[in-house]
Amino acid sequence: MLELKNVSWKLEEENKWILRDINLKVQKGERLVLTGPNGGGKTTLARVIAGLREGAEGEIWLDGQRIDGLDITGRARAGLGYAFQQPVRFKGVTVEELMQMAAGEQCSREELCNLLSQVGLCARDYLGREVGNGLSGGEIKRVEIATVLARKPRAAVFDEPEAGIDLWSFDKLIQVFGDRDRWPGALVLISHQRRLMEIADTIGVVCQGRLADIGPREQILPRLFGEKSGQCPWDGGND
Repeated sequence: MLELKNVSWKLEEENKWILRDINLKVQKGERLVLTGPNGGGKTTLARVIAGLREGAEGEIWLDGQRIDGLDITGRARAGLGYAFQQPVRFKGVTVEELMQMAAGEQCSREELCNLLSQVGLCARDYLGREVGNGLSGGEIKRVEIATVLARKPRAAVFDEPEAGIDLWSFDKLIQVFGDRDRWPGALVLISHQRRLMEIADTIGVVCQGRLADIGPREQILPRLFGEKSGQCPWDGGND
């Protein structure tokens, strides 16, 4: 289980709270989609969970272990997976080498090919290619998702996994994220895509730095796409 208790984060240069008192729990096997308007704090929240934003207040727990005091490497070792909105390019590293490092153990080429095919890549055409050159943004995005799959994390956070992905590959990703055998741990997806929300167990709305609404998909989805769609349910501001 991934749990956040009163998580807040301030942009010190502007003395502005970007996140305020975020509380949520994502159980093992649960799919949570976090959505909301641009600039509402979703990506900041993802980076705070991953350990990419220093100075956050509150507590972050993963399967009974408090991880908010750990750096990004320590959180990864504790079992937290994270995929960037804009994946990092690694010069001089092949797709196969990157995936082997992510897995933390030696995987056969057949296993690696299977992981890549799950995210819509013709695997044997990619293993020897360099991550930093010759791959499109969408291809690198899919490779990054495959590396998280390879780690088999206890909890994983994906920041807009659909970004730069073509329609055919997006269909494959929906199948992957919806497969509980592939993702037995807690899964957090940050997305504006309704099709990803439709496979969620829970949907949360992040608006003006707060968790403005959260609940079962059947309860939240009609609110998001109803008559008042596009309106932030939080009126309190960021203080």
